[in-house]
Amino acid sequence: MKTYNMGIEATLEIIGGKWKALIICLLMTGVKRTGELRRGIPGISEKVLIQQLRELERDGLVQRKVYEQMPPRVEYRLTEYGVTANSIVEVMCRWGTDNIHRRQRNGEEVGLSEKD
Repeated sequence: MKTYNMGIEATLEIIGGKWKALIICLLMTGVKRTGELRRGIPGISEKVLIQQLRELERDGLVQRKVYEQMPPRVEYRLTEYGVTANSIVEVMCRWGTDNIHRRQRNGEEVGLSEKD
């Protein structure tokens, strides 16, 4: 039996790390193919993306659908349970945007890309 000291430990175990919240954020807008996810997350390798997607699938947040065609096509979407993580990710996005603006006001050279 795994014991957590705080509930946030269980949350971070599932959506923590550098990429998972970004993947969830992209899937909040709808079904995505692997290439769309990779283009939406600059800096992630295909290997790491697939690994993170598999972990999210294992934890029940993401559903993978494979179309038997040539070339093969794979789509990812949030499960009903995965959609419940949206509110967490949205708060993280807002907090991050506010933090960027605060840092800009303090003279730091940081910014958001055009797509955000």
